[in-house]
Amino acid sequence: MSGNNGIIDPSIDELLKQVESKYSLVTFAAQRARQINDYYSDLHDGKLYENIGPLVDCSVDDKPLTIALHEIAEGKLELSTDQA
Repeated sequence: MSGNNGIIDPSIDELLKQVESKYSLVTFAAQRARQINDYYSDLHDGKLYENIGPLVDCSVDDKPLTIALHEIAEGKLELSTDQA
């Protein structure tokens, strides 16, 4: 990821190629962002391997939701049918 481009990068059109609807995208990204946030909290508390960290290169300034959207856009995550 180059720089802090926010929601514009990746584009909504690119993200919607990975999921069926905007609703699915929002719930999927929010769930993954919570996992990433929990991962960072676990690191701070000294716990390891309870949550999976970012699957893409990211900067220190990237928010968990931005990281989640990049993971979805790059195909690092797959929405299962029972999550949709």
